[in-house]
Amino acid sequence: MAVVASAPGKVLMTGGYLILERPNAGIVLSTNARFYAIVKPLYEEIKPDSWAWAWTDVRLTSPQLSRESMYKLSLKNLMLQCVSSSESRNPFVEQAVPYAIAAAHALFDKDKKDALHKLLLQGLDITILGCNDFYSYRNQIEARGLPLTPESLAALPPFTSITFNAEEENGQNCKPEVAKTGLGSSAAMTTAVIAALLHYLGVVDLSPLSKNEGSADLDVVHIIAQTAHCIAQGKIGSGFDVSSAVYGSHRYVRFSPDVLSSAQDALNGTSLQEVMAAILKGKWDHERTKFSLPPSMNLLLGEPGTGGSSTPSMVGAVKRWQKSDPAKAQETWKKLSEANSKLEIQFNILSKLAEENWNAYKCVIDICSKQRSEKWIEQSTEPSQEAVVKALLGARSAMVEIRNLMRQMGEAAGVPIEPESQTRLLDATMDMEGVLLAGVPGAGGFDAVFAVTLGDSGSNVAKAWSSLNVLALLVREDPRGVSLETGDPIIKEITAAVSTVHIE
Repeated sequence: MAVVASAPGKVLMTGGYLILERPNAGIVLSTNARFYAIVKPLYEEIKPDSWAWAWTDVRLTSPQLSRESMYKLSLKNLMLQCVSSSESRNPFVEQAVPYAIAAAHALFDKDKKDALHKLLLQGLDITILGCNDFYSYRNQIEARGLPLTPESLAALPPFTSITFNAEEENGQNCKPEVAKTGLGSSAAMTTAVIAALLHYLGVVDLSPLSKNEGSADLDVVHIIAQTAHCIAQGKIGSGFDVSSAVYGSHRYVRFSPDVLSSAQDALNGTSLQEVMAAILKGKWDHERTKFSLPPSMNLLLGEPGTGGSSTPSMVGAVKRWQKSDPAKAQETWKKLSEANSKLEIQFNILSKLAEENWNAYKCVIDICSKQRSEKWIEQSTEPSQEAVVKALLGARSAMVEIRNLMRQMGEAAGVPIEPESQTRLLDATMDMEGVLLAGVPGAGGFDAVFAVTLGDSGSNVAKAWSSLNVLALLVREDPRGVSLETGDPIIKEITAAVSTVHIE
């Protein structure tokens, strides 16, 4: 009885830095890049003497990294101890397991707790797999002399083994890092593991029948995933990445950090069950509003190959600047927040126009997808089409404003939020036919660029990027959040990969 759950990676389109503080909102898009967790019993039979056991076994397998770790889990205080000589640990899964089980203890009555105990005595066998899109395969593609195109990426087998970045030149004790594309792999992985465990243990039911938008089960997954993710990171982040991994694309306002204050008690010896009970009862005041890209618009991500940026250090620099020049920082943030709202409003207008008059909307998108933006205004022949063009141009100008303000903030804080090389690339991208807007996602830096393209213009943008040494990824927006999967993800991915290769 294996349970397979998956959770999506994310792209933060607006709200970089601001999203760290309430009540600022950000628009986060979930993607078709998914992390899978498979949970099943480690042993088929429970040994007769097992009632006296104080510990049970947990095995964690990560096939892409060719790693397997064995743990002992204390059934009394839910401590997880690694017993294999594995060099590299996975702090996210190491927090996910005890917190998911503590939640079961906090929510179950006596009968259910007895059944839980029996289930845990069979051990836990956990396997994690991440879609290729989470990792950078640019080096392998270049090493094989293949062109930097989505087709080269699509030719890689699903769940390809992950190589590590080269070590620092001085080679001093630096652990090799997996090169990532910035889609929030740790949040997607934590959420998938929590969801699979909670469903397996009977805490939630994620089968399609019970899973509606406002599902209380999803809220439980969300709370426990946020908790485990924050503890593993050693800090309370904004949580937008976990929120989108659970709920899919939406507009997000963060929770008040003090709802996790009781998680600190676990470090001071309070039992994990008590801590989890308090967190589940806490006032989770995050806000999420439905949002996804308007019809006939596509998210496109590109990897410029200039190496990743460290988000925490950039966030730290921005926070220091806020302290050192509060008046200027306040003014920039206010303007940024307004520009973010403008963009969101234009997207909502476009979705509404598509609903009210699909033919006029579709007609404008088709024409504009083959033109550069300065020609768009000439394309509208009637008021209903003019409204669509006006909203498209409104969205563009809001994005230009967001980018200007993000650059100013970066310059003031002394960090490359939109580095010069990215500025040149983004300007060139926004000049291409059928491109609505382009930007750097999240905290910015060298990680990735995104574009929102109209109609079928994406494949031409991918080709143009290739000539600029930018690898267009296979990632697209997919508004689905966490979900239960039927069957083996490897088989599923292979069939899905075959069916998606249709790039001209």
